[in-house]
Amino acid sequence: MNKKIVAAVAAFGIAAGAVAAPKEFGLSSPDGKLDVTVTVGETVTYSLSHDGTLLLSPSQVSMTLDNGTVYGVDSRFLGKKSRSVDAQIEALNYKKKTVEDHFNELTLRFKGFNLIFRAYDDGMAYRFVSLSDSPFKVKSELAEFAFPEDWKAYVPYVRDFDRNDFSRQFYNSFENRYSHIALSEWDRDRLCFLPMVVEAPQGKKVCITEADLLDYPGMYLYNGDGGHGLKGVFAPYPDKVEQGGHNMLQMVVRSRKDYIAEYESGTSFPWRVVSVSVKDSQLADNDMVYRLATPAAEGSDFSWVKPGKVAWDWWNDWNLYGVDFRAGINNDTYKYYIDFAADHGIEYVILDEGWAVNLKADLMQVIPEIDLKMLSDYAASKNVGLILWAGYWAFDRDMENVCKYFSEMGIKGFKVDFMDRDDQVMVDFHRRAAEMTAKYGLMVDFHGTYKPTGLHRTYPNVINYEGVHGLEQMKWSGTDVDQVTYDVTIPFVRMMAGPMDYTQGAMRNAARGNYRPVNSEAMSQGTRCRQLAEYVVFESPLNMLCDSPSNYMQEQECTEFIAEIPTVWDETSVLDGRIAEYIATARRSGDTWYLGVMTDWNARDITVDLSFLGEGDYEMTVYRDGINADRAGRDYVKETISVPASRKVAIHMAPGGGYAAKIVKK
Repeated sequence: MNKKIVAAVAAFGIAAGAVAAPKEFGLSSPDGKLDVTVTVGETVTYSLSHDGTLLLSPSQVSMTLDNGTVYGVDSRFLGKKSRSVDAQIEALNYKKKTVEDHFNELTLRFKGFNLIFRAYDDGMAYRFVSLSDSPFKVKSELAEFAFPEDWKAYVPYVRDFDRNDFSRQFYNSFENRYSHIALSEWDRDRLCFLPMVVEAPQGKKVCITEADLLDYPGMYLYNGDGGHGLKGVFAPYPDKVEQGGHNMLQMVVRSRKDYIAEYESGTSFPWRVVSVSVKDSQLADNDMVYRLATPAAEGSDFSWVKPGKVAWDWWNDWNLYGVDFRAGINNDTYKYYIDFAADHGIEYVILDEGWAVNLKADLMQVIPEIDLKMLSDYAASKNVGLILWAGYWAFDRDMENVCKYFSEMGIKGFKVDFMDRDDQVMVDFHRRAAEMTAKYGLMVDFHGTYKPTGLHRTYPNVINYEGVHGLEQMKWSGTDVDQVTYDVTIPFVRMMAGPMDYTQGAMRNAARGNYRPVNSEAMSQGTRCRQLAEYVVFESPLNMLCDSPSNYMQEQECTEFIAEIPTVWDETSVLDGRIAEYIATARRSGDTWYLGVMTDWNARDITVDLSFLGEGDYEMTVYRDGINADRAGRDYVKETISVPASRKVAIHMAPGGGYAAKIVKK
């Protein structure tokens, strides 16, 4: 085996010497079905069971500091304390208005640190808390996930890797599809990023991710011995960095330190999260990450943050038609986008890459074809806000000046792109960017970045994240890419972590066998109704309309549905679904419900139960696959029907199809 890989994930030696007999502590979820057993001896291990099913065998946890101290190995145990919490979190800009926060907690106190475990009905989490009053460095962390058998998993490998340079994987876009493999089939040269789902017996699923990542490297997973246990891997702290990468907008790490994090004094480390579901639908409506995130500062006011839809330029390549000007990155084009947004009640227009002078990494240098002040004023006169794309280094190198200048101009936010790392320095950038944009009343959408870990609760102006193999991939992916199956996998895996900027809304829709990559007239895989359903199924507080305004204006019925759909919700209910096969989701805003259903490449007939509507008469405005949608993906039928008294609605979907509906009381 590659010695570098062994070194990156090796468990740390246990100091010799006599120790007291191991102590065992139990922790159960409020409903009594989930059991965590923590054993404290020479090492600290935990195991996890759900309703009698062993999900994790004893798994070791530890953290090694630069002075040789190892939290969790031969550590002096001082005592324990327990508590139970049953509360509600008032959520902001989320998929539901209130989040149940019901858990039992066990805090194990050691000399120099605490180790906290929590058990919820739908999962467990643990975190280290350093009590140090002096500076220290974290050399490494051991986070084991010892599955008792060789179960299958949905593994999002790091896409860009070099078998001769393991560290190359710490520089990646966190975008890939899933390999559905047995744990023993893991490619030993590759890391996977989070979240990741493992299939357990009796239809149960285990999802591993992390929460409250504010000042620490993100966790990858790795299987180095071909067995069925996984270990966490963390990017070392950057040493030598230099400007480079995409259009000189990145800071590329050329060498790294021999530790992963540094601190001036004690800190709370991220939560390691293990969610458990009995039904797949529970995975697609899980709040663990949001619950575990640090709340927004007491007294802070984020009422100014306005989620909404965005008319987006880049995916459709600024490709307008039927106009009397040359479309491109210029004032006339953006005024047209603004007019389109205003006419359809779309809240924002984004100026993606190209408005700032290329290769300068300087957001104060604007190309002569663009007059930002004029465009901002014009948009404001139409009740539309502008959002600016910004490369990471151009934004970070002059962050406060950039935020102050553009907020005074009337710009509403930034889409910051090409971070492509999650070492401690880059994670801290996300926190600093959230804090600085909040100071100047700006929203921020993080692209080219890792999965959400709850920063959107700490700073609710963090309105969205990428970290997903989104629709942009259809501009260049080959015909071997199966985006349709991916679409019905991510709600159960990636969306476990939080919202995602998938950038849906294609009006050119390819039935199976008809897709091809086209940069300037891009298309989706699957049907038109699938694209509409994604606005319900995918959680996305700042949601793109990816296609050309010219195309949307030729498709008024679909555009009307997209333009008026909310992007944050009072209530969410995942009605049915199976990972990588299909999903049915209902969401409520005020008195109006929306329903989104999607299938894989198999035509599917399902019946959804709308009994949650309660008493009264309801009608549905339905968008369903047309009879020829299996041949022409754009074929659909719009109709208005009454919700039957039985509340059971039969749905047929074409291969790669979907179904979308708006439900109102008569």
